[in-house]
Amino acid sequence: MDQLVENFTNQSVDWVARAKSLQNLISENSANIESRGHVTTEVMAALHEKQLFRMALPRTVGGAEATPLEIALATEAIARADASTAWCVGQASGCSWAAAYVPKAVAKEIFQPYDAVLAWGPPNATAKAEKVNGGYNSNGKWRFGSGSLNATWVGGHSFVVDKNGDQLKNKNGSPIMRTMLIPREQVNFEGVWNVMGLKGTGSDTYVATNVFVDDAHTTWRDSQPDRTEFGPLYSVPLLTAYGIIFAGLALGVSRTLFEDFKKLTAEKPAGGNRKSNGKPVMMRDNAVIQSNTTENEARLCSARALLLETIEEYWERVIETGAPSLKLRARLRMAITWAMLQAREVGNYAFHATGTNGIFEMHPFERRFRDLQAISAQGQSHLSNFEPVGAVLLGVEAESHRF
Repeated sequence: MDQLVENFTNQSVDWVARAKSLQNLISENSANIESRGHVTTEVMAALHEKQLFRMALPRTVGGAEATPLEIALATEAIARADASTAWCVGQASGCSWAAAYVPKAVAKEIFQPYDAVLAWGPPNATAKAEKVNGGYNSNGKWRFGSGSLNATWVGGHSFVVDKNGDQLKNKNGSPIMRTMLIPREQVNFEGVWNVMGLKGTGSDTYVATNVFVDDAHTTWRDSQPDRTEFGPLYSVPLLTAYGIIFAGLALGVSRTLFEDFKKLTAEKPAGGNRKSNGKPVMMRDNAVIQSNTTENEARLCSARALLLETIEEYWERVIETGAPSLKLRARLRMAITWAMLQAREVGNYAFHATGTNGIFEMHPFERRFRDLQAISAQGQSHLSNFEPVGAVLLGVEAESHRF
């Protein structure tokens, strides 16, 4: 199937248009995606056909090296149809950064196949990679492996240890970390993804037991000694990239929930009141609904505008200098977190304002409401992100791993 991978070297791609072209298909599959706990085969095939898992990959392995804004907007468009599908695409897009930090032959092995998807979860303190001759002996358990049930490879972020199990240290005293890149069939899955939202992401726990991983199949995020691709996209720190992607995703879910609420207001009577002509007063005729809808429209639009404006400015500095200022990096983190929080607040308003319509699975509200709660549980939207941002804005010397 490799011949079906497009050559993006000399072409411009409208990734948002590609994502939008799949919205009806994804929406039709959304119930099955949630009930089965993973993106359906039909949707995965369509995503691969549109090459949407290749947006962030280097061109040398058949990727597009799209801009952060393009990736965010495409993910937002997918999220308009289904949050879980968008989460899997967004998570895999972030994992694509690994292709720029491994030897080129390894990148081609993992990412060049037509159906290539790398999935991983966050670091786990119990995950250890014992340094052995030629590589590592990997033992670990990782949670939140979003998209892992449809992945071809998985990653295991691990503490490097010696034969006695003692952590090895960098010169500055910090622990040495490496990500083990392992074929999916070499790990076991525990089937524990029983959650309230993002049910269709299949973000399962996976376990590696005495898996040998050679040196070439390991990396670490943003590790410049490992870097093999030098396009500007891979100068964006991985956690920043994830923030940009997930903020776009949250806005997409919230927008669809809000638009569905607006449609409901034209269809649902507001109590038993009637107009002078005898027709029932609808929700949209209610002054409170009108006022609250205006406020939430402003909330969602302004949060999105701030996000897009800041992403564009950040990307311009990456292109020009390769190193955006601390203040700009802090502003981007602010915009990311703010967008995710406002997306949740607008979704909360729309869900509660629907009344009893919101609690029935037959209506489109409750799943998106649950998805937004799950999205906002991710570290990218935590209020703690505002603390280092505030320090920077106030002129206090501060750094953060999320900058």
